[in-house]
Amino acid sequence: MRGAGRPDRRALLRAALAGGAVLGAGAALPAAPAVAAPATADRPDTPRAALRALRHGNRRWATRHQTHPHESGMDRLLAVSGQHPFALVLGCIDSRVPPELVFDQGLGDLMTVRSAGCVLDEAVLGSIAYGVLELDIPLVMVLGHQSCGAVTAAVHAEESGEQLPAHIAYVAEQIRPAIDHGQTGQARVDATITANVRLVRSRLAAEPDLAARTATGRLAIVGARYELDTQRVERVD
Repeated sequence: MRGAGRPDRRALLRAALAGGAVLGAGAALPAAPAVAAPATADRPDTPRAALRALRHGNRRWATRHQTHPHESGMDRLLAVSGQHPFALVLGCIDSRVPPELVFDQGLGDLMTVRSAGCVLDEAVLGSIAYGVLELDIPLVMVLGHQSCGAVTAAVHAEESGEQLPAHIAYVAEQIRPAIDHGQTGQARVDATITANVRLVRSRLAAEPDLAARTATGRLAIVGARYELDTQRVERVD
């Protein structure tokens, strides 16, 4: 039973993760200028609209016509009062594939979760669940990419029997079920990159809380891959 006036732990977590400030007794921060809550009228609020916004943003990036949205001083000030991302991108840790750049999005537009090979664990699943269930994000994209080092390592380890370092071995084991045995050489790696995106997407789609949202049309979970040579993102599912 909570004592009188004791803060609710769930409320504290929501406020902290959403970007609100929660202070204990006696703590203080400099007062921020009073501003209106961030406008969400132009925020894509359906899976289709969110996917369209990502597609258009990637086209701008690939053709070098970026608009660099939501970077102004006012945007930074508005972000203090909360966040309203319209899509969550689960991407690889590869430094050549930063989602905000690849999709020409700005401050507060995307929630990004990154792990080697887009591998899922409890922290990744919890982060995705937070974005969808607490922030009402309508689109989750699993974004693989050309020349993925994690997938290459997984394929090489299976072919050679080489023992990988402990934590890297975990990543490789998660990717192993996606390895395409109908190909050889670099073609196997490339095919496995796509297969791994599909595998991760299907695992997310099977999560009960996420599945309940997709069943009502409030959420879409899609797979895609980024081509380093063309800088284009293409759907794979």
